[in-house]
Amino acid sequence: MLYNLLAPLADQGGLFNLVRYLTFRTGAAVITALIICFVFGPAIINWLKSKQKKGQPIREDGPESHILTKAGTPTMGGFMILLALGLATLLWADLANPYVWAVLAVTVSFGMIGFLDDYLKVTKASPQGVPGKIKFTVEWLIAGAIAWWLADLHGPTLSLPFTQAFLVNLGWLYIPFAAFVIVGSSNAVNLTDGLDGLAIVPVIIAAGAFGFIAYMVGNTVYSDYLGIPHVGGAGELAILAGALIGAGLGFLWFNAPPAMIFMGDTGSLALGGTLGTMAAVTKHEIVLAIVGGLFVLETVSVIIQVASFRLTGRRIFRMAPLHHHFEKKGWAEPTIVIRFWIVSVILALIGLATLKLR
Repeated sequence: MLYNLLAPLADQGGLFNLVRYLTFRTGAAVITALIICFVFGPAIINWLKSKQKKGQPIREDGPESHILTKAGTPTMGGFMILLALGLATLLWADLANPYVWAVLAVTVSFGMIGFLDDYLKVTKASPQGVPGKIKFTVEWLIAGAIAWWLADLHGPTLSLPFTQAFLVNLGWLYIPFAAFVIVGSSNAVNLTDGLDGLAIVPVIIAAGAFGFIAYMVGNTVYSDYLGIPHVGGAGELAILAGALIGAGLGFLWFNAPPAMIFMGDTGSLALGGTLGTMAAVTKHEIVLAIVGGLFVLETVSVIIQVASFRLTGRRIFRMAPLHHHFEKKGWAEPTIVIRFWIVSVILALIGLATLKLR
């Protein structure tokens, strides 16, 4: 909004000229989202506490310590993140850019699915929310529509890392593939969200990586130099990524152990969908599997656990997802969280290295 209002005045110089630069608007989006969380966060938490007398339902089969330390903590904190992310993006992004609206559409719609899921869990005082089949069906329909739109807009092609702008034409298979990336990313983040601060920091790290990738992909000079696909207009997603970083940091202020609020499915489904859509827009879907490798590991641990139990009646892990396995082994919660953050940083650096190793 501010860009569209102030950009025509850029020739007058000064602050008006700054809005033309993606770097300035990205930094402004970070600060704006952070301030929104700090200003409205306490009120949102108090409001959610007043509506959720018992807080988020705790799994009875989960780690015993959670019943003592996490009971009564309100959920749906993702609303705070989405509020800050949405307002900061609308303020600083170019609202004529279709990619911004596409990513926001997935973020908001997946957030609504998560909100309904959280609402049912709280009102029923049960960990069971929206039936899985219904939730997945709606997610696939939304992701499929975005994937179809992307295929029509910049072609049904897949970029391979470690190669010089080599694109594989997937044809009609691109639509289910891109939809899988969006839905898979959304639910992978959802599975990771189980300890205080565990999911939000890797999301912030991944957002930083993909904000940088979006900037490079959207710039003709940089994309040609690095040998990566050029997607005109994708650079504007750096501002959305900046807003996500600011909103994530603001939420972390209240989610740091011991958490005052949980993001819930409202946040985790939305943020995972955001990352997946950014990866599809920038044609770096495979790189997302590297940058978001922690989310992949958490998801794979669940798949292995379920498959092993159904086939052999035995469990590979003491509990899935993976972070609960380490809890059962006696690791302290802060130890698990910080070590997983370190893994996320390493994976993000590896993912960014693919931009140059071509």
